[in-house]
Amino acid sequence: MDKYGLIGYPLGHSFSVGYFNEKFSNEHINAKYINFEIPSIEDFAEVIESNPELRGLNVTIPYKEQVIPYLDSLSPEANAIGAVNVIRITRKGDKTHLKGFNSDVIGFTRSIEPLLERHHKKALILGTGGASKAVDYGLRSLGIETKFVSRTKRPGFFTYEEITPEIIKDYNIIVNCTPLGMYPNTDVCPTLPYEAMDSHNLLYDLLYNPDETLFMQKGKEHGAITKNGLEMLLLQAFASWEFWNGKEQK
Repeated sequence: MDKYGLIGYPLGHSFSVGYFNEKFSNEHINAKYINFEIPSIEDFAEVIESNPELRGLNVTIPYKEQVIPYLDSLSPEANAIGAVNVIRITRKGDKTHLKGFNSDVIGFTRSIEPLLERHHKKALILGTGGASKAVDYGLRSLGIETKFVSRTKRPGFFTYEEITPEIIKDYNIIVNCTPLGMYPNTDVCPTLPYEAMDSHNLLYDLLYNPDETLFMQKGKEHGAITKNGLEMLLLQAFASWEFWNGKEQK
């Protein structure tokens, strides 16, 4: 039986294990999907070595960047983004080849593109982790100018304290790539001047639990268009299966 799985820490929030095992059951695929909750990326090699049936992995927080040195090759997108969330495992004899891909960018761009209007030209990206890098790559591929927002001062980045109503009007796409507002801590959200928002603002939250985060609620109160990350997650999962089976677009 083939195995697929997810590495990360912690994995209590994982969507993938339910999605893929249901897919395997419904489509009569002789495979199972397992969570590999590893407290350190140094445990990654043991997962590969002790599970010879593994054909593919998903990668989540905090290992999307840390896993790269353990891989043999990267797709052009994963290399450009600097983050991996899908690994294809190919075994021939005693040799194992690990190739990294990024399905975050596919899921995100396909999900947000239908919402974009002519006035959407600039975006704020909240957070600086692996997912935010894929969002940045995806937005720029769609012709959107981007700016990261960080809790700490960095060259070329905004801090939350620097976000003014004028910036909210100018950068009218805002993508939350932080865990702020994720269940069970649903009563928090990024600190922004929400009162400056209107129907020209598009708020996209990568979170999907709860369905509507406080970030989305506060934007919607002022007329902003909002969307959560569930569709992105489904599109990512579909792309993962394509990558594992060598069906990625050339």
